[in-house]
Amino acid sequence: MQRVDVVVVGGGVMGSAAAWELARRGRDVVLLERFGAGHANGASHGASRIYRTTYGQPECLDLAQEALGLWRELESESGLDILTLTGGVSHGAPRRDDIAAAFEARGVPYEWLHPDAAAERWPGLRFEGAVLHEPSTAGRVHADRAVEAFQLVAGDHGAQVRHDAPVHSIVPVPGGVRVSSDAGEFLAERVVLAAGGWVNRFLGLELPVVVTQEQPAHFQLRAGAPGEDTWPSFTHSPSPDLLGPGRTWPAEAYGMATPGEGIKVGLHGVGVVTDPDQRTFLAEPERLAELQRYVEQWVPGVDPDDLVPVSCTYTTTPDEDFVLDRVGRVVVAAGFSGHGFKFGPAIGRVLADLAGEAPDAPVGGAGPRFALGRFAG
Repeated sequence: MQRVDVVVVGGGVMGSAAAWELARRGRDVVLLERFGAGHANGASHGASRIYRTTYGQPECLDLAQEALGLWRELESESGLDILTLTGGVSHGAPRRDDIAAAFEARGVPYEWLHPDAAAERWPGLRFEGAVLHEPSTAGRVHADRAVEAFQLVAGDHGAQVRHDAPVHSIVPVPGGVRVSSDAGEFLAERVVLAAGGWVNRFLGLELPVVVTQEQPAHFQLRAGAPGEDTWPSFTHSPSPDLLGPGRTWPAEAYGMATPGEGIKVGLHGVGVVTDPDQRTFLAEPERLAELQRYVEQWVPGVDPDDLVPVSCTYTTTPDEDFVLDRVGRVVVAAGFSGHGFKFGPAIGRVLADLAGEAPDAPVGGAGPRFALGRFAG
């Protein structure tokens, strides 16, 4: 049995970010990932995720602002281009004056645009209501490169990164935690459990999370549409008033350019419930048709019939906030609900902080918003 300071279970963005932060603090770290490098079985693959700071909640805005600097540190250490700032726009109903107020308080540059002015600036999109534009704090993160970079630099700092190493059990024992895996047996002082949709298969956890198979798609530009490098990242909460009696959109929409693949557009959190080991990876026809209908109405710069579906998972909590907490010597990171990727390196810092605290100490570094206890009762 190998003795180590910390075993990280799960090599997606959150586990990899935690391994990076722990290793550069000088901790002896082993990262165990059940699948091979670059796999597409979870929620951390592909070429694009939105980065933005459009949060009215201070805890989330703190993490988003912290992440910006840490993404740049990761790029510097790894030599990989990960974060591209394109600017971002948010529109729809209701108008998010709470986000504008948070930006004012923190000195984040922004402007309100009339929908006609926004459409003139970004003719590939159609806008509804006042448009909140953040010019310098939004864009896209290259997901595959981010995970690669975290693991690469964690290894440079001495971490052991093991792929194709499923974990079979995590058992607290006197003085530590025993982790059994295909890569061997480990006795760790702490464990960081960042297993995505598989989180409830360990420790007897019963977090109230739902795993869904989501299906955004890459849509190709129409002839004469603005080039991919001119598109902002975007979110839209469509107003039901625009659809007629009895008709509603199922969710908020989001999108961004994915260079070489088109414009990625998705509807947030509308996927079918799934077992992460039994996914079909196939688009559900009715949901795909709904996405195409949205694109036809609101994204005139792309062809709604020229698309390549994308498959990924969400692991969603009832309030769509994360779980960043500790159960004894085991730190739990879960429920990132389709909007966690942007925070990756900042969440890695929180997890490293939690892994450095005594097992019986009050949980610090994350705060009550992300605590397990909020689900009690």
